[in-house]
Amino acid sequence: MSADFTDHYLWTADNVRLHYREFAGGADGRPALLCLPGLTRNARDFEALARRHAPAFRVITPSFRGRGESGYARDPLTYVPLTYLQDMGRLLDAARLDRVIIIGTSLGGLIGLLLDVTQRQRIAGLVLNDVGPDMNEPGLARIRAQLGKGGNWPSWLAAARDIARRQADLYPGWQLDDWLAHAKRLCRVSRAGPIVWDYDPEIAAPLSLPHGDQQLDLWLALDSYRDRPVLSVRGGHSDILLAETQARMQARIPRLSAVTVPRVGHAPTLDEPEAVAAMQAFLDPFL
Repeated sequence: MSADFTDHYLWTADNVRLHYREFAGGADGRPALLCLPGLTRNARDFEALARRHAPAFRVITPSFRGRGESGYARDPLTYVPLTYLQDMGRLLDAARLDRVIIIGTSLGGLIGLLLDVTQRQRIAGLVLNDVGPDMNEPGLARIRAQLGKGGNWPSWLAAARDIARRQADLYPGWQLDDWLAHAKRLCRVSRAGPIVWDYDPEIAAPLSLPHGDQQLDLWLALDSYRDRPVLSVRGGHSDILLAETQARMQARIPRLSAVTVPRVGHAPTLDEPEAVAAMQAFLDPFL
């Protein structure tokens, strides 16, 4: 527990313990912010965002199963969107979230799109961070190729420098302090001592199988948000969300606003000035 947030846990239908952080705030009738992280990320990704908005909003930042302080699944084939949807449904109930704005990065954005199928009455708006109904295959291939590679660094400095080498194209303006902070979001100290990635390597297991979720029409999922505000944030150098896809999203959804964060790849941290301004403008009508 800290002065800024409290840690909470719940159990999934298959007995995996899920972790989420709650940053207190908000007012009666105001939606909470539910922040869903990317494929290898966790609740720590949204700490700066939560501190900015928690005075006005209640903010919930979970880690999907197999990441951060959430438990690892016994069956690695449960690391799939359908299971994440079921887990988040349980979290909405456990945290008593009657109305939320979903802020989803990459995988978290896709789960936000799909949650509307089962949780429509609870979702007041959606922020899609560097993800859309179409994702660029070369970018997906890059992520699959890097998943689980590396790790086992002797110090945080070594981890930061190696991650900087691997991801220099994604955040070209970062200095060593930025990479150290990034490493501490992505990694943890293992029981044996070295620094390791903070996720179960088995989250990669379903990626080698035929993807049932690829048969889903995510454009139809986006269409279901026509009656609610949507914000699309794109990294200017993103190899996942292309500029033409974001433009198509804008043309299709009248209430969708869009911003591009310059000189950033996949995905913006949402702490960049352009993203901060766009988020504030998006949230102001809910105050």
